[in-house]
Amino acid sequence: NSLTRTDEGRAARQLLERIQSHGIDARLEALKELAKLSADPTFATEFINMEGIGTLARLVESGTHFGEMLAFTLTAFLELMDHGIVSWDLISLSFIKQIAGYVNQPMVDVSILQRSLAILESMVLNSHSLYHRVAQEITVGQLIGHLQVSNQEIQTYAIALINALFLKAPEDRRTLLFQHVIRGNRPIKAEMAHQLYVLQVLTFNLLEERMMTKMDPNDQVEAQRDIIFELRRIAFDGENDPTGTEKRKAMYTKDYKMLGFTNHVNPAMDFTQTPPGMLALDNMLYLAKVHQDTYIRIVLENSSREDKHECPFGRCAIELTRMLCEILQVGELPNEGCNDYHPMFFTHDRAWEEFFCVCIQLLNKTWKEMRATAEDFNKVMQVVREQITRALAMKPSSIDQLKNKLRGLNYSEILRLRQSERMSQDDFQSPPIIELRERIQPEILELIKQQRLNRLCEGSCFRKLGNRRRQEKFWFCRLSLNHKVLHYGDLDESPQGEVLHCIFPVSDIKSVVTGKDCPHMKEKSALKQNKEVLELAFSVLYDPDETLNFVAPNKYEYCIWTDGLCALLGREMGSDLTRSDLDTLISMEMKLRLLDLENITIPEAPPPVPKEPSSYNFTYNYS
Repeated sequence: NSLTRTDEGRAARQLLERIQSHGIDARLEALKELAKLSADPTFATEFINMEGIGTLARLVESGTHFGEMLAFTLTAFLELMDHGIVSWDLISLSFIKQIAGYVNQPMVDVSILQRSLAILESMVLNSHSLYHRVAQEITVGQLIGHLQVSNQEIQTYAIALINALFLKAPEDRRTLLFQHVIRGNRPIKAEMAHQLYVLQVLTFNLLEERMMTKMDPNDQVEAQRDIIFELRRIAFDGENDPTGTEKRKAMYTKDYKMLGFTNHVNPAMDFTQTPPGMLALDNMLYLAKVHQDTYIRIVLENSSREDKHECPFGRCAIELTRMLCEILQVGELPNEGCNDYHPMFFTHDRAWEEFFCVCIQLLNKTWKEMRATAEDFNKVMQVVREQITRALAMKPSSIDQLKNKLRGLNYSEILRLRQSERMSQDDFQSPPIIELRERIQPEILELIKQQRLNRLCEGSCFRKLGNRRRQEKFWFCRLSLNHKVLHYGDLDESPQGEVLHCIFPVSDIKSVVTGKDCPHMKEKSALKQNKEVLELAFSVLYDPDETLNFVAPNKYEYCIWTDGLCALLGREMGSDLTRSDLDTLISMEMKLRLLDLENITIPEAPPPVPKEPSSYNFTYNYS
């Protein structure tokens, strides 16, 4: 039960006095209690009226609070400010500098970092003047470092602050990333591409909460009901609603059917599946409000049809949202070795919503081209998925470019591409082609093996992970040119083999193990939990019961070294990179060898053997 205003006032005054006391333990307990009570609006009002926020701000500005005490102070401050009673514009520059300092510190406590990121995000979103002050203290480059940690909450808060900074930035600054990085003349290096990919993944992951939130059809929350009413009102202009309850209910049911919901009586039931949950409703409302003409056209042109070819907008929008979440892997963690980012998602504040709006128009167009009925729903969705994935593979640099790509991928073009690929696939499955492939494969495998061994001879730098996982120390390892010895040692630069004093013979290697089987992954429980490190770890076990432990800098180097070591031991190279290289090189080699057979049909069976001659009594006269 909530306290009365008098009780709240008394509690607020007592806490304020305890917070200002000299006893450390008493102050800590008071701040801990304050962090819990600050969420209560009545208490917050009383505490703020006593200049409580100013007291908390001065505690932070003093720079004398650390650990739990600081974490509770920041929690209480954020909770109190979130009530909207006090303007963010009153925050001092010294407070901003102190909070920004926690974000920029390399080894700050996780709870303090999380709250500091949240406070800065609120400053940026709630005050134009504070945006400029925060932007002077914090750069996106500094925040990128927080995307590389394994703590998903920190990643989420960091990406939220990055998005807030982009959202509030002036137009010229907002396009800076796009113009100078994504559209720059210089090719984007692998590390930059990976960071853009991580930024993209974590941005999409902010949608996960709505994606996994289902609507309660029995809940009387007006905000949720109002969204569905708004969709109906915009489409059918409900200003002249009938006054009778029964008449209005009957009309609503008819309208919801025309909107394409599966449940006409209670369309809230359509949003009980997760994914896509409430995210689908968010997308539909964005289309209805921002692209109102498009929304009305789609709904009305389908609701007026009576030939069973109408495209159900509601059902399509929900299923399309689910599909887009799958294609863009919303909710998945970033992959360590992946650089697959889409430039167009960096060009618009509401890129996800705009992407949906383009795709729902595509779905409506494809439905008409296929002359589909309700029974063809899944077939249409398969074609639309193919259209979207093919268009995304072309890496359009803007939403407009995406529209152009999709325009060229109509239903007829998809059928043509499918037929072409099927014929090509059939050609490569004929017995002569399969036999040629089997003959070529050993040569290609030997070529890949030599490439791997040559890379091992060049050597690579590997990071050393200490107790705090600081990565500034490296060691170097390379294979001798005669492939008989591994040289290694702690050096900063890439040295020659003779400079590396530690060696051991390849003949002593007993086996190569990877991932959680590695000794250094078993020893360090913290590292064991880090999926990224686990996927890049491998160890060489050699006599007498010694190990050489590696953590590769990226997935490519991991594949190169594990393949090369397996090749040295006479074992099969089984990495993803080998499979990819093998497919690419075999395909290239076969195309080169088959150039002379262009446009010639290869028979399934060999030519028939001619009949035997009537007699073998034939000679050649040399005279």
